Amino acid sequence: MKQSIELKGRIDCAMKRTECDLVIRGGSVFNVFTGETERADVAVRDGVIVGVGTGYSAREEYDAAGTVLLPGFLDAHIHVESTMLTPEEFASLAVPHGTSGIVADPHELVNVCGVEGAEYVAEAFSRLRAGNTRPLDVWLQLPSCVPATPFETSGAVLDARATAEELERPLFFGLGEMMNYPGVIAGDGETLRKLEAALACGKIADGHAPGVTGDALNAYLCAGIATDHESLSSQEVREKIARGMYVQIRCGSSANNLAVCAPLMTAENSARFLLCSDDKHAPDLMERGHIDDALARLVALGVPPLWAVRAATLNVAQCYGLRGYGAIAPGYVADMVAADDVTHFRVRAVFKRGTLVAKEGEACFSAQPYLPAAVRDTVHAGAVTADSFRMRLKGNRARAMYVLPNELVTEQVIVPVRSRGGDVVPEDGLCKLAVVERHFASGNIGLALVKDYGFHGGALGISVAHDSHNLVVLGDDNAAMARVVELLREAGGGMALVSGRGEEVFPLDVAGLMSSAPAREVAARTAYICALARGMGVKEGYDPFMTLAFLALPVIPHLKLTDRGLFDVDAFAPVSLEAEE
Repeated sequence: MKQSIELKGRIDCAMKRTECDLVIRGGSVFNVFTGETERADVAVRDGVIVGVGTGYSAREEYDAAGTVLLPGFLDAHIHVESTMLTPEEFASLAVPHGTSGIVADPHELVNVCGVEGAEYVAEAFSRLRAGNTRPLDVWLQLPSCVPATPFETSGAVLDARATAEELERPLFFGLGEMMNYPGVIAGDGETLRKLEAALACGKIADGHAPGVTGDALNAYLCAGIATDHESLSSQEVREKIARGMYVQIRCGSSANNLAVCAPLMTAENSARFLLCSDDKHAPDLMERGHIDDALARLVALGVPPLWAVRAATLNVAQCYGLRGYGAIAPGYVADMVAADDVTHFRVRAVFKRGTLVAKEGEACFSAQPYLPAAVRDTVHAGAVTADSFRMRLKGNRARAMYVLPNELVTEQVIVPVRSRGGDVVPEDGLCKLAVVERHFASGNIGLALVKDYGFHGGALGISVAHDSHNLVVLGDDNAAMARVVELLREAGGGMALVSGRGEEVFPLDVAGLMSSAPAREVAARTAYICALARGMGVKEGYDPFMTLAFLALPVIPHLKLTDRGLFDVDAFAPVSLEAEE
């Protein structure tokens, strides 16, 4: 009976027999179905759009003159913790930029804290209120790879049985990115049981398949995986689209493939592209924006506004089965963005279910920080000394990582090395890299070499190290590397820098991944410590700390480092630091 009463009220408003809750007047409505822009008012009742036209009366009005009304922007894939902000602070930055919903994979938090990390994210977001309205929809994915591989130490393990049990909960909308693509392709039973659980629940499974093409792509898709954000080439994007995948165009801080994807969009295939941020840092959110930034960049690359806007609205809704989202039309959820135009996408106002939740760049909501014990005090690294970072080689050749600028991919290069006193001398563009286990104080330390990062004169490190989030440290001085580990342990996680001029540390006190500080402080202090690291030689094309964080991710080609040693992603097996003569 309640549903029929709600429908009767909406129909009466649509027929102008009764007052609406809200009318947004004077704007131009962007139609994602036709690409046309129509001068019209938008009427809202019970958080739902009931009419697009003229002549509506309402208890509340909003003057949108001079703006274009767009559907609320949807981020198709994000790890909120990668912003280094709490959920409350993330929302305070993202919503004023037009973001009304996110498909969030708390992969990082769950690798550190277990499922309690996901529960923390959900609870923190649920406490946000603008009046009686939640200003941001969050569709939470259950991380599929905890840990990402069996060749590293994470803070938690989520096996197939636990995955099946958790997916039964309403808390989880779907299964997060399946990073273990070698396991899928090889038909690994444990991996496939996770995907089977998602299929049994009727829940979507996200993908992660860099370089997967041909028969391997066919096999990967047979597992029921719907999306991917890790394509390495134009041809790979084309093939994935042709095989029925949704390709997520990533506009993140560490990785960005807009320039690859933009020329590939056509009238025939544009519905298969989604916009996402994946990993976006607080300074970027403050300075450039969120999905609005991605839209502006996509249009600047020559993509028609209709295709771009759909990639952040209707396409996302259709991919994830979000009925009623992604358009400004009768019967759709009243999530709307008033922007200056569809070129620069400067956001003037944001409505969530017909409630004004942001205006002129400021959030119209707040919440008290929620910080449960489960996400505090999570850094438990064993004691280290300078000798912990000695690298003893029998020969004078070694494998080293070369990080492709503006990418997460690392190439393997064979380099000549010189040793002195039983330790490699980092010279000729080489730095030492260490991954120090931090969950159980096991004492595990993986060691490697990185070529041409540019850094010199000390060490820097971070407790964000995808995806198991051990401590990752880079430097050319063993004592400085040991001191960085000590600083990170004392701070409960964070970003640390040691040089001849002194020390700098910014704590990440929430799971060693995020800061409980306000967004502006996080943005300012992370920008400051990054600038210090840049001053020590880190080259353009690398984010001093966050590029470092991805050097421990053993599911992105080609050579990576875990706390258990060097890892060949292509062979999906450990490999020696020593190179044959």
